[in-house]
Amino acid sequence: MISNAFAMTLALSGLLVSACAKSDGVGPAGAERAGAGEKAAAPAGPAAVAERYALTGVVVSADVAKKILVVQHDEIKGYMPAMTMEFVVSAGDAAVAKAGQRIRAELVPSKGGDFRLEKIWPDEKSAADAVAAGALKLRQDTFTRGKNAYREVGEAIPDFSLYDQEGRVVQSGRFRGKRVMLNFIFTRCPVATMCPASTTKMLAAQKQAAAAGVQGLEFVSITLEPGYDTPGVLKEYAVARGIDTANFSFLTGPDAAVRDLLTQFGVIAELKGDLIQHTLTTLLIGADGKIVHRADGSAWEPNDFVARMRQ
Repeated sequence: MISNAFAMTLALSGLLVSACAKSDGVGPAGAERAGAGEKAAAPAGPAAVAERYALTGVVVSADVAKKILVVQHDEIKGYMPAMTMEFVVSAGDAAVAKAGQRIRAELVPSKGGDFRLEKIWPDEKSAADAVAAGALKLRQDTFTRGKNAYREVGEAIPDFSLYDQEGRVVQSGRFRGKRVMLNFIFTRCPVATMCPASTTKMLAAQKQAAAAGVQGLEFVSITLEPGYDTPGVLKEYAVARGIDTANFSFLTGPDAAVRDLLTQFGVIAELKGDLIQHTLTTLLIGADGKIVHRADGSAWEPNDFVARMRQ
């Protein structure tokens, strides 16, 4: 059951709306989610290119400096036979790619004759199966909990399986025995007081905790827009901000899994027209996997979280 204090915050959160980020319609949307904090609405991203083709294949090599992937791709029915060729990619996608890795992506032809790959995802069967199984388990858990899906302070976090900014599968069990500071953001959010401020404060908390000698600590940011925030996009986001990812993970995965996590952590993220409206929540999770503290909105201070980590 949602606490009275949380319900009051939720009621007030409806008054805190600002422009946040665009959506291409593939991010989290749909059912209402319990949540609190500041809402943000976002105008959508660049117009989609008309010609896009689903591509699967194996990375042969990656040139990070030139942002080129050589991929041995499967037949693209009705467009191109199977072959090995070069593709232009983003800096993040080039950095994440590994020779021998199987991927799925969208091929985008350019007027200049080059071919670009976008929305690149790992496509190894074992990894995909692990993430899919995690999403199914989480869906069942959310359904079973029903109206009690929202997890109060003192409750254990749900199990999940997602991809990190390196394309590796990350399961929630990996964090057991460590304290975790967790929030939800998305990379296209342009409003300084929303996701960018949350990331800046998480980074400040990471640095303060290290300076204070806090051990066994992990930082986790889960995307609100998994349809856009692929591992490569999250990698580029972290690199651009100089974030030490030794203990800071940016996670993405199936849209359904993210929606269920939003529900269970009490975060609102709804697609309305071409706008995403969302709230901000930052959580501190104990080594036993239980929620120790939560701060809704953007008014929290890094030193408060670090002080709680030291208790």
